Amino acid sequence: MANTKSAEKRVRQIAKRTERNRAAKSRIKTLQKKAVTAASEGNNEEALKTFREFTSAVDKAAKNNIFQKNKAANLKSRTNKAIKPA
Repeated sequence: MANTKSAEKRVRQIAKRTERNRAAKSRIKTLQKKAVTAASEGNNEEALKTFREFTSAVDKAAKNNIFQKNKAANLKSRTNKAIKPA
């Protein structure tokens, strides 16, 4: 348990940041699943649209240090590879 005022504030800040990061990661996972699902169903236009949204979200997450830049590149690459053959 936090003993000082500054430690209590840090606990509050960390909780806020954790919630924000969790929301961003969840959104990214959802977009990734949507893109891959649309591609597997043969809906290329929807897959590309969702992939663009996904790429943007991943780049923003990397910029805000939610993901390390190599992980972001890896996510984009794997997702692109998954939707490309369709």
